[in-house]
Amino acid sequence: MLDLSFVRENLDLVRAKLADRHAGFDLAPFVRLDEERRTLLKDAEGLNQRRNQINAEITSLKKAGQGASALIAEGKELGERNKTCETRLKEVQARIEEILMVLPNLPHDSVPVGRDAADNVVVRAWGEKPSFGFAPKPHWEIGESLGIIDFKRAALIAGARFSVMMGAGARLERALINFMLDVQTREHGYREAIPPFMVNSKTMTGTGQLPKFKEDLFKVEGTDYWLVPTAEVPLTNLHAGEVLDEEMLPLRYTAYTPCFRSEAGSYGKDVRGLIRQHQFNKVELVAITKPESSHEELERLTGNAEEILRRLGLHHRVVALCTGDMGFASAKTYDIEVWLPSDGGAFREISSCSNCEAFQARRADIRLRRRGKTRTELAHTLNGSGLAVGRTVVALLENYQQADGTVVIPPVLRPYMDSQDRIT
Repeated sequence: MLDLSFVRENLDLVRAKLADRHAGFDLAPFVRLDEERRTLLKDAEGLNQRRNQINAEITSLKKAGQGASALIAEGKELGERNKTCETRLKEVQARIEEILMVLPNLPHDSVPVGRDAADNVVVRAWGEKPSFGFAPKPHWEIGESLGIIDFKRAALIAGARFSVMMGAGARLERALINFMLDVQTREHGYREAIPPFMVNSKTMTGTGQLPKFKEDLFKVEGTDYWLVPTAEVPLTNLHAGEVLDEEMLPLRYTAYTPCFRSEAGSYGKDVRGLIRQHQFNKVELVAITKPESSHEELERLTGNAEEILRRLGLHHRVVALCTGDMGFASAKTYDIEVWLPSDGGAFREISSCSNCEAFQARRADIRLRRRGKTRTELAHTLNGSGLAVGRTVVALLENYQQADGTVVIPPVLRPYMDSQDRIT
C-alpha cells in the first residue's frame, strides 16, 4: 500500500508512475476525498474549540448565579454537529483507505517503461536450445504416453485444470521439490518452513491479494480461510506486526506449498497440460531486508532461482518486466523464462522475482529498528518462485525427451530418484 502522505504530497509523480503502469487509475476521487477530509478535520477542530469555550462560559455564569440556558442549547447543537462531522470523517477516511488498498505499487526508476510483455527487456540468457533429430512432442503427450500424467481421471475427480501425477511423474515432482529446497537451504542460506496452506483475510490483505484479487482466490465457505495462492503469503506475514532489529536482516525463507488459483482471467489460455492449473506445487523464496539493500537482494534472489535451471541444464533467459507488465505489489520484477520446444519453440515463465519495497510491509506492518534509534521504519519485502514445480516438470519432459519416447533424467536429480536415469 502507498503512504497517504506521500500520495498527497507527490500527486504529479504518483500520476506519472501510474500512467507508466497503464493501470487506468484516476486519482481525482482521492483528491476530492482528501480535501474533504482536511475540511472536516478543520471543522471538527473549530467545533471542539467553541464547545470548550462555551463550557468555560457556562461554568463562570453558574458560579455567578446567572442562567446559561442559551449557551447550553448552543452546546447541544454543536455536539450534534460534531457527531455528524465525525461520522462523515470516518466515512471519508474509510473510502480513502479503500482507494489506497487498490492502488498498485509505483515502479522503481530502473524499470523499463512499456505497455505490455512486448516491451519487456531481456537481461541475460543461459544455455542452448536442445537439438532434436525428430519432431518433439508437447509434455501432455509425453506424460500420457509414459503413463505418468493422468488428466482424464483428474477431470473426473475434480474438473478441468487439474492433473494426477503417477509413478515416475509423482516421484519426479517430489525429487524436484527436495532438490530445490536442498539447494536453497544448504547453499543459499534460506531457512525452510512448512507454513499453513490456508490463511485468514488479514494475511491475504498484508501481501496484497485482498481486496483487489478476490476473484483469483479460493475461499473455504463459511470461514475466514483462504487457500494460499503462493507461499509468499504466509512466509511474508511471518513477521506481520513485528519490529525487527536491523541486525536480524536480511531474513530469508523458503517453503514448498501447493498453490491454489482460480485463474479467473485465463479463460481459453493453456487449456491443455500443466502450464495453468488450479492447483500446482511451488517452492517459494522470500526475503525481508533493509530498504537500502533490497535491490541488491533482488539480484541475489533472482540468481538463486536461476541456479536451479542451470543445474538442470535448461536453456532460459531473465527478463526485466516493463512498467505495464508488472504485478500489483511489485516495484521491480524479473521473470525467468525457460525454453520449451512445443508450439514451435517459445520461452515460458517459470519464476517471477519481485522487490515490493515497502508496499507489503506497510500493509502487514513489518518494521525495523536501527541500532541506537527509537523511531522505526518500514522494512522491504521480496519474493520469487524457486521454482514453479509443475512448469519445471514440463520443461524437463519436453527438453529431455528422446526419439524412442523416453525422457532422460538430469544427473542432479538422479540421487533423488534412486539413481534412475530415465523415465520409460
